[in-house]
Amino acid sequence: MAKDPESNNIGGRVRRYARVGTAVGGLAARLAGDRLFGISIDKPAHARELKNALGGLKGPLMKVAQIMATIPEALPQEYVQELIQLQSNAPAMGWLFVKRRMAAELGAGWLDRFDRFEHEAAAAASLGQVHRAWLDGRELACKLQYPDMRSTVEADLRQLKLIFAIYGRYDQSIDTKHIHAEIAERLREELDYDREARHMRLYRDMLKGEKHIHIPEVLPELSTDRLLTMEWLDGRSLLAFKEADLETRNRLALNMFRAWYVPFYDTGVIHGDPHLGNYSVRENLDVNLLDFGCIRVFEAKFVQGVIDLYRAIRDDDRALAVHAYETWGFTGLRDEVIDTLNLWANFVYGPLLEDRQRRIQEVESSGIYGREVAEKVHRRLRDLGGVTPPREFVFMDRAAIGLGGVFMHLKAEINWYRLFHDLIEDFDIGRLRRRQSRLLRKYDLPLP
Repeated sequence: MAKDPESNNIGGRVRRYARVGTAVGGLAARLAGDRLFGISIDKPAHARELKNALGGLKGPLMKVAQIMATIPEALPQEYVQELIQLQSNAPAMGWLFVKRRMAAELGAGWLDRFDRFEHEAAAAASLGQVHRAWLDGRELACKLQYPDMRSTVEADLRQLKLIFAIYGRYDQSIDTKHIHAEIAERLREELDYDREARHMRLYRDMLKGEKHIHIPEVLPELSTDRLLTMEWLDGRSLLAFKEADLETRNRLALNMFRAWYVPFYDTGVIHGDPHLGNYSVRENLDVNLLDFGCIRVFEAKFVQGVIDLYRAIRDDDRALAVHAYETWGFTGLRDEVIDTLNLWANFVYGPLLEDRQRRIQEVESSGIYGREVAEKVHRRLRDLGGVTPPREFVFMDRAAIGLGGVFMHLKAEINWYRLFHDLIEDFDIGRLRRRQSRLLRKYDLPLP
């Protein structure tokens, strides 16, 4: 078989290192000068330059920037506010690139396979961009991967390891080895559009009983490993509803809650990237889920641990809390570390403990959802000598924070207690394990 010209290779990695060095080297030097020598720079302007440089580079470094923006105290607030925009506001590649890319995936006569194909991208992200197309009266979304992404991913993962190593020299509160391993595995999976198509079919199955949640149907005859063609689902950004009446915002929040947590408590599956670019809202307030590259499947015992920790916080049961943390994979849990982890658990579970209608966060905050609490926990862990988060915790925590941010944007007032109890009241670990095994095998996806 001919070698895939876009497989991970040393030439591609070297080219990536050169591009990264050229694009961000000077910006990094200026930031280092500011930190080490007190050289004054315009931080808001510098942050915008960094965002634009990373957006032009494409690839996982954009995601690295997003992740670094959520690590407490890793970056000044000016950088946090700019870098989080990379989630859904990246610059797109031009038409010449699109023509070459589509020909590589569908052949020289690819344009004849569509009735119409828009030249301008409808959306662009870190690993690919989306174009609208039409065929037989049906509106489609063509998700096209950028070239040489396999080499780019491997090069950027090495850069991330270096970033974490440097970060760890002056802050040892979080051991990042499992974080890097988890990010690496998810990023490699995101390059496999055939796997993403199977994720979409899995989600259509898991959420088939949820009439207010919609997942696109894949067109396999117009899809490859690097091109994913699916039906186009019309919708507006959630931010368009920020000023809507409370009933509207609450209905939206309810639909979002069920879209993310029904799969988790029924099947042990979670969408690991809940940011504004990955869903849209229909006029009737139904929710469209649009991106399925970052999907995390958990063992049934991890889901049981989530419920156990909730009950431990509710009942002030320290032994059960320790059991839950150990189920997740935390080790070396001294009393002080347990107390610190419980600070975070009390924040995350707080809205689920009160049987009343309330906002997800009742203390006003100008930053990212949960950031102030995370920074407090972070400082305490640093003073205690650090902790190693288990791999499974990385994207579960990211999903919880991302979704909490959505609810905070909406200023929704929901009885979270009842929503949560509706999902867990008849939870059975054996039933989840059997359902998970059946569905993953059905769509040729690996068991956790």
